[in-house]
Amino acid sequence: MPEKTFKKILGNEKNLIQILDNLKEGIIAHDLNRTIFFFNREAERITGYDRSEVLHRDCHKAFKEPFCGEKCLFRDENAFVPDHAEYPVTVVTKDGETRNVEMSVSGMHDDAGAMMGVIAFIRDVTDIMQSRFRSGKLDGYSNIIGRDRKMIQIFQQIQDVAGYDYPVHIFGETGTGKELVAEAIHAGSRRAGAPFVPINCGALPEGLIESELFGHVKGAFTGAVRDKKGRFQLADGGTVLLDEVAELSREMQVKLLRFLQTGKFEKVGGEQTVSVDVRIVSATNADLKKSVRDKLFREDLYYRLNVIPIHLPPLRDRRNDIPLLVDHFLKAFVGRDGHHQAKSITSEAVSLLMDYSWPGNVRQLQNFLQYAIVKSTGKFIRPEDLPMEIASLYSGRKRRGPLKKLNAEVVRATLEKTGYNKAKAARHLEVGRATLYRFLNNHPEVLAAETAE
Repeated sequence: MPEKTFKKILGNEKNLIQILDNLKEGIIAHDLNRTIFFFNREAERITGYDRSEVLHRDCHKAFKEPFCGEKCLFRDENAFVPDHAEYPVTVVTKDGETRNVEMSVSGMHDDAGAMMGVIAFIRDVTDIMQSRFRSGKLDGYSNIIGRDRKMIQIFQQIQDVAGYDYPVHIFGETGTGKELVAEAIHAGSRRAGAPFVPINCGALPEGLIESELFGHVKGAFTGAVRDKKGRFQLADGGTVLLDEVAELSREMQVKLLRFLQTGKFEKVGGEQTVSVDVRIVSATNADLKKSVRDKLFREDLYYRLNVIPIHLPPLRDRRNDIPLLVDHFLKAFVGRDGHHQAKSITSEAVSLLMDYSWPGNVRQLQNFLQYAIVKSTGKFIRPEDLPMEIASLYSGRKRRGPLKKLNAEVVRATLEKTGYNKAKAARHLEVGRATLYRFLNNHPEVLAAETAE
């Protein structure tokens, strides 16, 4: 019978290996001591390692570090290993190339039901992600919402830097989402299973900031009734975000610089040196270069932090993302803070939102929508439900005649002619900016050529 024949084929080790070698997923299997005993051809392609280099070796030693980074289920002795787990992983190949992998790990059991090891199926999604970046067919990345070409470039930067431990400095106005970018970098890195610890340097009192960062020992100062770990120690193995880093005093800048150089520090009042392994991401809405020129920020610390700079655009420079953000927030608010019913927003209200300058950026948009939800009485948010700063624009706006119909070819040609300046393009097309932004939001392929550049 076919079933018996199939079982016989699978029972032959040579046949089984040939079948597994032709799968489109990589397969890595190891025992409870992390000793690899199976490694198929697709796993070789994804990792760049030949099976002769990894078979019968400790997984951590074969790849020079845990293959799954901080998400590894076998990092610690006696760690709990579930029967099944799925998670994305950023891996670094033998040649130093970063690849995005989706991993599915399942436990293997003997006849008595005891776990004897795990088998991991790995799927390389690097090319898929790159294709989406090139085409601009993304509505967001990680927890960041946006499809504007400027945001696609940010997503690409996050993707590029996540796999490396180099310091990243994020610069952007208040409310642009700097912490979300830092979280996305952490989530896409090999440290993703370890803590992400944000530190608001501007919010910590000057007298307590050293203790908060480095910890203290019992009796170090009045009120120090016990030993306390600092934020760096709590983040060991993970990522620290130094938000508003420009607010650090010169004295703390010196201590931070020493830690960045050595990875070591002493707790306040302590004598023992503590070593930790953390990745540093910093962020500020201030111009650090100007702070260096004004002698407010150390130049050597600036170069330590600003190895890879990422600049976040203000919301006014990516207005065609506003409808997308509005839709996201309105859906996200459902079930929170007593908001049980999904609300929609009229096109007139969206048009007003797109014409506003947004000094507080995405955070301000979120707050304005919360205000509008409370004020609106029906299923729709209308212009008069928006905060006064925006609603006043509507009261003085005259009704226009029928909107001019746009088409992709004309809009693309006009954008190319105006150097992709949307305000100029709208004037050439004789339509309002909001009309053009809405058209681009519904036809992202029009901006594909600019994104490709």
